[in-house]
Amino acid sequence: MFWATLIGLICLKILLMPSYTSTDFEVHRNWLAITYSLPMKQWYTENHSNWTLDYPPFFALFEYLLSLVAYYFDPKMLDVNNLNYKSQNTLLFQRFSVIVMDLFYAYGVKECGRYFSDSKLRKSSKWKSQWNSPSAILIILLLTNATLLLIDHIHFQYNGFLFGILLISVVRMLEDKKFESAVWFLILLNLKHIFMYMAPAYFIYLLRNYCFLGNSVSRNTFSMKNCVKLGLAVVTVFMISFGPFILYGEFFQVLSRLFPFKRGLSHSYWAPNFWALYNGLDRVLFFLGKKLGYSMKGQSGGMTAGLVQQYEHSVLPSIYPSYTFIITFITIIPALWKLWLNPGNPLHFVRTLIICAFSSFSFGWHVHEKAILLPVIPLTLMSVIWRKEAVIFLILSTVGHYSVFPLLYEQFELVTKVSITLIYSVYAFCNLPQLYNVKRSSFSFSLLNHFETLYIFSLSLLFLYEHCFQYMLGLDKKYPFLPLMFTSVHNSCGVIYCYVAYYWYYLKLQDSNHKRKAY
Repeated sequence: MFWATLIGLICLKILLMPSYTSTDFEVHRNWLAITYSLPMKQWYTENHSNWTLDYPPFFALFEYLLSLVAYYFDPKMLDVNNLNYKSQNTLLFQRFSVIVMDLFYAYGVKECGRYFSDSKLRKSSKWKSQWNSPSAILIILLLTNATLLLIDHIHFQYNGFLFGILLISVVRMLEDKKFESAVWFLILLNLKHIFMYMAPAYFIYLLRNYCFLGNSVSRNTFSMKNCVKLGLAVVTVFMISFGPFILYGEFFQVLSRLFPFKRGLSHSYWAPNFWALYNGLDRVLFFLGKKLGYSMKGQSGGMTAGLVQQYEHSVLPSIYPSYTFIITFITIIPALWKLWLNPGNPLHFVRTLIICAFSSFSFGWHVHEKAILLPVIPLTLMSVIWRKEAVIFLILSTVGHYSVFPLLYEQFELVTKVSITLIYSVYAFCNLPQLYNVKRSSFSFSLLNHFETLYIFSLSLLFLYEHCFQYMLGLDKKYPFLPLMFTSVHNSCGVIYCYVAYYWYYLKLQDSNHKRKAY
């Protein structure tokens, strides 16, 4: 089952090769050129292009290793002065490199499927076919994640590779291999620093369950050996990653590239989070003020212009990076406290990861739409265990898939992105309810209540407005920003709903509930 799905998926990815590529294609081509053509000490100072290297050193090393192979496809792509270069061989190499690196993701998925198949919690004789067992559904939902397909194999990035390492780390934690899990996560942090938002969950769980032995926190149960072992792992991995740049005196230059706070509160296409609602309210108040004759500051386009830059809000107080950090930190504290109070429960560790990812996506600075994968991927694991988490997954994953549609704006990709999303969503809505013996209603989507079902259906109305009604009503010239604004605000409502519902569910969940069967 796993291999059949994987082979079919690889064939689909090959068929997607001629698709549109975003500026991220040039970003990674330029990084190949930087790491191949320049000495290491210049990797984070080179600025021939706007697309300077802004990922941690392990990812820079990853690009360098790829460049050694890229040379045999087309050496011209490795010239730092050859900006916006895109030969056919360059396209083939970069597309194939993503497919090959996705094998890390496939391995992580396979390990997750094996864990949920072998675990005592998963054993059941009622699954007559291997295709409708919990582990099979989990494998298919993870392998065929629509957002990953759209972002990595059309838009162009290496998220599958990174989330594969995350899955390996998570499954090792579930298997009680805490030290190995920590090392994998440290490697991941030095590949892409966005995963630092998940670090608090690792810190609390490892401190409570690895540095302290047993269920009590006392001097007698504290393991200095394990604590030192973890500390050495942290120092070793970070020194291997950042050590050369410390020696070159470029450490702070690297940090300035990793945390470019001048990019603004929201990404150019408004990730569907709390700040999209905030921005939307600011726009509404601006237009109302103008209509009522008040003198309003700012431009009418403002943050709806689809550009990456800083803006001052017109009516509401402007938001600064420190505000988003404080809010994000405060919102994860209850989840971390619950994790601390419930030692020895790796499923609560996964739930806390999800909450940390939810909080960072909802309140973080300059959040990209693809960051919705941070809560969606680990939530997929929980969706085959508990019914409530399956409900949240169905809503969040559907909204997440739709929220990346604005990134694939060319008409040529319209059928592709809609087809991939519909097929994935239909599979999820049809198969997850089988795990919980839910009879299909004539109105609602099985697990969802009527309100949640109406919200999912409203996505189709949003789609029709963007692609039909706006032109029929003649609004495309006067208010060209409305589709983007409506998409962000509408999807933000779904994301915030899932966030609050899941957080409330987690805080109320009793540890004793895990002693009963999941189905």
